[in-house]
Amino acid sequence: MAEVLAGTGVSWTFDPDGLRMRFERTSKIARLLQELGERVIPFSAIEAATLTPGKRGTVVLTLTPRIGADPLMIAAAGQLKESQDPYRLVLPRDREVLAEYYRDEIRGLLTEPGPLAEPVVEGPSAPRSFKGWDGQASFDGEVVRFKWYWSGASTRKYSAGDQEFPVSAIDGVEWRTPDVFDGHLRLRLHGAPSSEPPDKDPASITIGMGTGLTHESLPLAAAVVAAIHRRKSAAPAEPERPAPDTAAEAEPQEQEGPGAIADRIREAAGLRDEGLISEEEFRAKKAQLLTEL
Repeated sequence: MAEVLAGTGVSWTFDPDGLRMRFERTSKIARLLQELGERVIPFSAIEAATLTPGKRGTVVLTLTPRIGADPLMIAAAGQLKESQDPYRLVLPRDREVLAEYYRDEIRGLLTEPGPLAEPVVEGPSAPRSFKGWDGQASFDGEVVRFKWYWSGASTRKYSAGDQEFPVSAIDGVEWRTPDVFDGHLRLRLHGAPSSEPPDKDPASITIGMGTGLTHESLPLAAAVVAAIHRRKSAAPAEPERPAPDTAAEAEPQEQEGPGAIADRIREAAGLRDEGLISEEEFRAKKAQLLTEL
């Protein structure tokens, strides 16, 4: 197979061992797909292929990836909208016969179904970064860094200071879409499970309200997932580096009293008066600080 199936802004090229998905920079497709650019999906990553009627005279060729096959889908954990799903190709109905042919060809090339222990699809490349509500997250391929914003970070996080987490200290990534109230990206650390809410956990960065949009935060989360699995595959016997003791670092500062909180409110007011933050940002920060009294 060497033909191309092309939809609006998306094309799939079929090769002997898999398919190459290309996503154009066009407003006609989701920004997440635009950010992905191009992906190579081996047939060993696919569980099933289906063809269903679409909307307004279209058909939809959908591939179901095997659990654990794709770092992007591991990180997304079922939260993507249909328009953001890279495994859906919407075609005009006049290409239905061709789509049926490739659906059947794919089905004939599928290996045994079931979960995979390690991904077989490459994750998004690093470095990557995005701005969250309470700080900036970055990943250079080896270390995840959170740099807190004074105006957005809780006292708990601000007291803990900016954070650095080597891949060797991370067990997994929890990404919660920014389309919901409690959107966040949380790192699950070796031997350091956290029950704190994301806005107080120094191993989490909160997203939403226009920050950490899916096309920015999810590729970073997926890149970290891919790096974790690469490290485990390359050096399974290597001793794990201990996770940063964020709780111990923050605890001495956790006891800020009313005076310290009042000082931070006054500082925020000064920033507002100087035009460095808006009235809305000042009120949000003041409300947050008052809840910590």
